Amino acid sequence: MKISNIQKIKHFQIQFLIVFCLAFFSSPSQLFADGGGNFKAKCASCHQPHKNGTGPKLFQARQKWSTGGAKEGSIYQWVNNWQTAAANDPYAAGVSKWSATAMNAFPELTKVQIDEILDWVDAQPDPATAGPAGGVVTDNKDGASTEASEKGGTSWLWIFLSVLFITIILSVGGVRRQLKISAGESSSNDHLTYAEEFKAWAWKYRLPVGLGSLVILLAVIVTLFQGLSRINVVENYQPSQPIAFPHDKHAGVNGIDCKYCHNSVEKSKSAGIPSVNVCMNCHKQINGEGKPYAAEIKKIYSAAGYDPAGSGKYTGNTKPIVWNKVHVLPDHVYFNHSQHVVVGGVDCKQCHGDMTKMKEAVKVQPVSELNKIEGNIKLSKPTLTMGWCIECHGAKEVSLGDGKNGYYDEIHRRLKDNDKSLYKKYLKDGKVTVSELGGWECAKCHY
Repeated sequence: MKISNIQKIKHFQIQFLIVFCLAFFSSPSQLFADGGGNFKAKCASCHQPHKNGTGPKLFQARQKWSTGGAKEGSIYQWVNNWQTAAANDPYAAGVSKWSATAMNAFPELTKVQIDEILDWVDAQPDPATAGPAGGVVTDNKDGASTEASEKGGTSWLWIFLSVLFITIILSVGGVRRQLKISAGESSSNDHLTYAEEFKAWAWKYRLPVGLGSLVILLAVIVTLFQGLSRINVVENYQPSQPIAFPHDKHAGVNGIDCKYCHNSVEKSKSAGIPSVNVCMNCHKQINGEGKPYAAEIKKIYSAAGYDPAGSGKYTGNTKPIVWNKVHVLPDHVYFNHSQHVVVGGVDCKQCHGDMTKMKEAVKVQPVSELNKIEGNIKLSKPTLTMGWCIECHGAKEVSLGDGKNGYYDEIHRRLKDNDKSLYKKYLKDGKVTVSELGGWECAKCHY
């Protein structure tokens, strides 16, 4: 049977819609990718597009650096590590003096991502010229500027244009078909609606259509559950901090023990954040004069109410340092640092990574990074998830009867004296794990 031109157009429309929908819904992040997300996650705490804050405004930053005489690529090096850029480029060194607050380093951002952020910033209209109708920024109760347009604003525009485009295609196809019918040149299939034609086609090829539908359904279900499994997974979470604290200098170069600053880690459920007095034990003598980190030490002096002039004196005008919490567990989860560090003998690097190499304060280390550290138990579940804890409890070996730990020595004694069969069962694989001593009981970790 000869296929008419109108049928070819209809088939082409259907095929186009299928391909378009697959492309549209399979990778929306690519279609809607912009720098807004990275700007909000990395930059918004200190920078705004058109207004100076903790950091300078970023509108047309690349142009300012270029016309100001900055070296080529220096702005990207600045974002990755401002200290390196300041050492290599006089213009960057001048920018570093703009504020006493040092910028955080973002070594994970690529040149493409930095360009996306700056492209997004340059695309934001200036609220000072846009007026009330601009709807770009508003002031919240704290006086901080926030964007009225949400991250998904551009995405909704794409969705609207896509729906409009599809509607136009279907409308044109319908009009052409009606004209063919009116002119008496239509075939029997031209009188069918799109839905009726699709049903007839699906029934004709019911086996491949059924298998394809099953595959699509399973893919949707798997994608849904994968998405649910990522809820509250916070790997790589790293909030900005009031002071740029380099762990690699303190714990690495200077070899300061973690327990010196986090002195409650062996006595309390919380590791504790060092008080400013602990910082002053060293920095009363080490003022960083002439060093890139001098501005950070001045923040410590301000918090302690310390005037370093002359022989130095305390003024009494203290100011608390407000650190941003990084490792946040749900309220129904119980975790005790002393139990793990003292009783379990767990090294800090098992959960926090090698802090002797961390240039920043701290972040939630991905399990892939933790697994690279020698001596760590190799795990597979995302960091700070329940599966991560359970997996570690199932692999962590307990030392029994060695006289080093009274808690496990008592368990060892009770097992030998009261239940020898269970004791032999535990030792069948040559070791006793935390899970075998109740580490998988719900009440161990949940209130």
